Amino acid sequence: MRITQFLASKLKNFSNLPKEYIERSKKQVYWQTPKEANYLPRTVERKRYRYTTNRSWTGHFRQQNMPGTSRRKVFVEPIEDWSFFRGDRIEVLVGKDKGKQGIVTQVIPERNWVIVEGINWHYRRVGAEKEFPGIIIKSESPLNVTKDIRLVDPSDLQGTDFEWRFTEEGEKVRVSMRSGRIIPIPETNNQTYDYKTPNAYIEREKDTTAAVVGEITFQPKLATFEMDIMEEMGIKEERTPAKSYWY
Repeated sequence: MRITQFLASKLKNFSNLPKEYIERSKKQVYWQTPKEANYLPRTVERKRYRYTTNRSWTGHFRQQNMPGTSRRKVFVEPIEDWSFFRGDRIEVLVGKDKGKQGIVTQVIPERNWVIVEGINWHYRRVGAEKEFPGIIIKSESPLNVTKDIRLVDPSDLQGTDFEWRFTEEGEKVRVSMRSGRIIPIPETNNQTYDYKTPNAYIEREKDTTAAVVGEITFQPKLATFEMDIMEEMGIKEERTPAKSYWY
């Protein structure tokens, strides 16, 4: 549980959309029982999705996972500590760009992929129709974080292995195995569609301020909603409740 919480705190959600909305946008329900008292809740829906470079809340993702389509299963090596973030400088270990360095622009943890700006690119044709040949665009292919890349040490800009360690303040950081220098998580990792960084966001007139959001307005206690209303309005219950039996 602690590892999961740590990863969730480090790897920011680039969409900045509610998780319920993302799950609902890609959900495919084939059959569902009526919402009646005499039916047990049963749902038949799609469980496996083909994750690619397209975001899971976009129309391209839905086109690649149309209902009834079956794609070959992709086996992904699970990573316990995800260690690559947007804005990291990495070095390529394989392919035509071996030895080159670049900046990570997109992270796809479902496939252990990262996309690096200007690295491992190819040309592809888009928008082709019967009377229009389409256009050629430059596109970067993803790289596997387990075998295709490694981090760059900021002290000498050379590729290095690293490990997670704890500072004296208890913060978990990445440390270069060669120089012992901390490799900080880039501020780019906090960027979303709405704003570049949280500190640079300007609150508008109709925004809910951070002070209001952080205000604690609920005090938990052993009372029902009706009991809270009676206490708020000064109503005292003087009737004797009828006996109830539980079997």
